[in-house]
Amino acid sequence: MNNYGTGQYRQTQVTTVDKGRLIVLLYEGAIKFLHEAVRAEETADIPAKAHYINRALDIISELSQSLNMQDGGDIASNLKRIYQFWTGHLLKAKISRDCQALKDVIEMMESLVEAWHTVCRQAEATQITAGQDSAAQLTAARTI
Repeated sequence: MNNYGTGQYRQTQVTTVDKGRLIVLLYEGAIKFLHEAVRAEETADIPAKAHYINRALDIISELSQSLNMQDGGDIASNLKRIYQFWTGHLLKAKISRDCQALKDVIEMMESLVEAWHTVCRQAEATQITAGQDSAAQLTAARTI
């Protein structure tokens, strides 16, 4: 698939996905950029490393800004602190030759993205069950 087609597919995927899946996509994008930053650091390509860290920082900023602090309670507060920690760690990694800081953030992100995958699977299972219940109710109503 060419870059245009890939971009169009990704745009369609993002505009049709629910909020949980969007968060997963954002985490996965940040993880991908941080892996690229590690590779750039290992080859001493400092401009590329900075570019990829900036891309990950943009995603973290978006995640942070999307938090609902009013209704999110402790979860939103904890995520805000995590995002602040990641930002500090990545800024440190950006100005130093500290590849471990990048790997630490990747590990934490992978852990959180797995948690989001679980949440999304549970939500989908609930929707499917609700849909099956509605279908059963509709079938029952038709037989009456």
